[in-house]
Amino acid sequence: MYLAANGRPDAPPRTPGARRRVPAAVLALGTVSLVTDVSSEMVTAVLPLYLVLGLGLSPLQFGFLDGMFNGATALVRLLGGRLADRGGHHKRVAGAGYLLSALSRLGLLLAGGATAGIAAALAADRLGKGIRTAPRDAMISLSGPPESLGRSFGVHRAMDTTGALLGPLAAFAVLWATADAYDAVFAVSFCTGLLGVLLLAVYVPAVPPAVPPAAAARRPAPARTALRDPAFRRILYAAALLGATTIGDAFLYLLLLRGLDLPPALFTLLPLGAAAVYLLLAVPAGRIADRTGRPAAFLIGHLALLGAYGLLLAPVAWPTVVGVPTLLGIFYAATDGVLMALAAPVLPAHGRAGGLAVLQTGQALARLLGAAGFGAAWTFWGQRPALWAAALALAGALAAARRILPDRTAPASPVEPS
Repeated sequence: MYLAANGRPDAPPRTPGARRRVPAAVLALGTVSLVTDVSSEMVTAVLPLYLVLGLGLSPLQFGFLDGMFNGATALVRLLGGRLADRGGHHKRVAGAGYLLSALSRLGLLLAGGATAGIAAALAADRLGKGIRTAPRDAMISLSGPPESLGRSFGVHRAMDTTGALLGPLAAFAVLWATADAYDAVFAVSFCTGLLGVLLLAVYVPAVPPAVPPAAAARRPAPARTALRDPAFRRILYAAALLGATTIGDAFLYLLLLRGLDLPPALFTLLPLGAAAVYLLLAVPAGRIADRTGRPAAFLIGHLALLGAYGLLLAPVAWPTVVGVPTLLGIFYAATDGVLMALAAPVLPAHGRAGGLAVLQTGQALARLLGAAGFGAAWTFWGQRPALWAAALALAGALAAARRILPDRTAPASPVEPS
C-alpha cells in the first residue's frame, strides 16, 4: 500500500517548512485562476444586466438560464474527473477546460447579439468550467499535506477572487470607454482567457499519477467508489441540501438594484464588495477551518448567507448595499474552498478528481433547482414572498445539515496494492 512519511494514506511526504509554505503548484494554479476569472467575470458582470434589462427576460427565464449554465455541466464534471483519474492527466484535462472557456468568449463576440448564439457560447463556457474544476481542485489537494488543505484552498480561492474583483472593474471600464459596446467586453475577455491557458501550460507542474494508467483504467468509476464511503455521502447530502436553498448572487444583486432604484450601469460594480471580502477572508477562513473544524466553518458560511436574505427582507436602506455583499463574501470564504478541503481527505488519491466532481455535480444540480425555483416563486408570488420562502428553506436546511455532516473526517482508507 502507499503510505506517506507521516503514516497517513495518500498524503505527500512532509518536507521541512511544509506547514509554513504554500506549495508552488497552488500558487501557479492560483495565478491561472486569477487571469481566467478576470476573463470570465467580465462577461458575468454584464450578463444579468444584458439579459434582464436589455433583452427583457423575466425573472423566471433568467433564473432558469442562470441555474442551467451552472448545473447542466453535471455529466461533463464527472467525465472530466474520470479522465483525470484514469490517466493521471489532471493538467491536460484542466487545460482543455480552460481553453474551451476562452474560446467561448470568441463565440460571444461572433454571436452578434443573437440570443441563441449567446446561449451556445455561455453553455460552452460552463462546459469548460465543468471539465476543469475537479482536476484543478484535485491538483491542489495533492500538492500539500492534508492538515493544511484549508489554507491551500484558501490561498487559491483568494487569488481566484482577485480575478473576480478585477473582472467587473475591467468590464465597467470597457463599457465606459466604448459607450456600452458589449463586443469590446467580449474581445478583451477572449484575449485574457487565452493568457490564462498559456500560463497553465508553462508554469503549472503536472501531478504524477497515484497508480499506473493501466491499473487506473481497470478500477471502478470514481463516482461509484466515492459514493460507497459513508462520510463522503454525508458531505454530499449536506452540500446538496444547502445548495438547493442558495438562490444565486445575481438574484440578490437584482433585488438590491430594484429596491434602491440604482442606475443600471452600476450593476457591474455590486459584486465588488463580496469579492473584496472574499479576498480578505479566504485564507484566514481556510486556516481557521483547518484548526477548529471544517464542517462548522461550512455551516457558519451558510449562516452568513441567511443573514444576507434577512437584510433584503428588512426595510431597504443604503446600508444594505454594504451588508449584503459583505455577508456574501463571508459565505464564499467559509464554504467554497472549505467544502473541497472537507471532502478531499476522505477520497483516495487515485480517485480524488472523480470524487470531487461528484460533490461539485451534486451541489451544482441542487443550485440549478434553487435558482429555477426562486425565479418561479418571484414570477408567480412576487419578490418578497419568494425571498421569505428561500430564507425559511435555508434555515431548515441548516438545521438538517448540522445533523448530517460528520463531526470530523478521517483520511481515506489505504486500499492500494503493494
